[in-house]
Amino acid sequence: MKLTKYYPKKTLCASMQLCGLFILNTALSHPSFAENLSYAQAEQYLLENSYTSQANAALDQASKLQADAVKNIGLPRVDLNVRAYKFHAETDIPLDGVKNNLENTLSYGVNEKVDQWQTQQNLPTTLTDPLKEGLNQGIHSGIGLIPDTANVVLEDETIRPTLSVMMPIYTGGLTTTTKNIANLKAERSQLNTKQQQDTQRFEIIQAYFNVQLQKQLYNASAFNLHAMQQHYDNALKLEHQGFISKGQRMQFEVAKNNATRTYQNAESNLSSSQFQLKNLLNKQSIDQLTTPLFINRVQQNSIDQLLASYPQSSNLVQKMQMDTRLADENIKAQQAAKKPTLFAFGEYSLDKDQNWIVGVAARYNLFSGIDKNKNVQAAELQRYAAELGTARTKQEIENVIYTSYNALQTAQMNQQLLRQNEAAAMENLRIQNLSFKEDMGTATQVIDAQNQLSALKTEMAINAYKYVMSLATLLQSHGSIDQFKSYVDQSNTDYIR
Repeated sequence: MKLTKYYPKKTLCASMQLCGLFILNTALSHPSFAENLSYAQAEQYLLENSYTSQANAALDQASKLQADAVKNIGLPRVDLNVRAYKFHAETDIPLDGVKNNLENTLSYGVNEKVDQWQTQQNLPTTLTDPLKEGLNQGIHSGIGLIPDTANVVLEDETIRPTLSVMMPIYTGGLTTTTKNIANLKAERSQLNTKQQQDTQRFEIIQAYFNVQLQKQLYNASAFNLHAMQQHYDNALKLEHQGFISKGQRMQFEVAKNNATRTYQNAESNLSSSQFQLKNLLNKQSIDQLTTPLFINRVQQNSIDQLLASYPQSSNLVQKMQMDTRLADENIKAQQAAKKPTLFAFGEYSLDKDQNWIVGVAARYNLFSGIDKNKNVQAAELQRYAAELGTARTKQEIENVIYTSYNALQTAQMNQQLLRQNEAAAMENLRIQNLSFKEDMGTATQVIDAQNQLSALKTEMAINAYKYVMSLATLLQSHGSIDQFKSYVDQSNTDYIR
């Protein structure tokens, strides 16, 4: 039976028109992007423009400023003080002693003068003694008019500027510990920034190559729908010519409808993945993605090398080790709180009096209501917990590295088998088409062959995506996800386009 019987000129023209309409519809539904965007460009754009990067940069700068703020903490502290005050004081001062002293002084002076006058005038005592007695009596009476107490009121209003200096001489190690903690926190902030960058790299890998995966699934479903449409159109022609039954034609119709449903789902998934990538990059539109899904046929490092080297490259492990060092410094700070402190001080008055004072003071807390020994014990337990947390994290990282490495190898081996199956599936479809046209095969066999080829293309794309994500997981756990770009352009690489 000749092929021209089944595929007349009108049928071929109709198929070509359908193909053209399908391609036009696809172009209208998914317009081409204006620019090219490789994975490396997407990663760089995300790291430079994302909200997370900007927030981490601000926190990193804040930690550096805090470290700089305490670097001179051991130097003298100089303060300019201004005291403005007004006071009122009222008190009663006893005058008994003053009155007695005054009376005795005046009486002695009067008696002395009278005695001198008696000697000079050679007067008899019978004349001077009554005079002295009368004068003393007058003095006593006059002094008696003075009250026994005096009420004194003191008031003042003044502004007094002073310059004070205080310098720590011995703090039990608290000064050095404070500086060390600030510097360690600044270093930890840098490690946290690097870790967040690694997380963003993993996110962009997932989003970028998910779009590429959904494109492949969309293309596979579109190819399958187009092929099923052609099979259905040809089946209609053959049914009209009486070469096949209505039941056989309906088999192709069901297959076409299933392919349409798969195509619609793939179209929706592609749109969602494109939106996620656009939202992650914070762009109004995304460009043409130029880095396809890929599988490296050769793995660079062995599992033993990866397990041995990750503690030196993992930002997470280094950050947790930094937490242990911070816990060590916290122990020193709690121990310093138990020791005495010694400092020098001085103050100089800037007013007209120019009073000043200098000295050395020591302070040792005897009781404050806080058990310092328990604080030290708590700090030691926190350090112990940090060490255990680091050890547990290492176990989890090793599990992820081992699992990801095995998944990586599995994807590489599957790729070889899928390549072989792809050639066989294409040949099988060609044979089933010829058999059906020669009335030696069934519609089911053609449909199955077409579905197998479509499923194989889908499986190849999914396998490549699994490889990419396994590679990303492996590199992130190892701490070298920044090297992911180098795996894209290796020589022994299969690309899924």
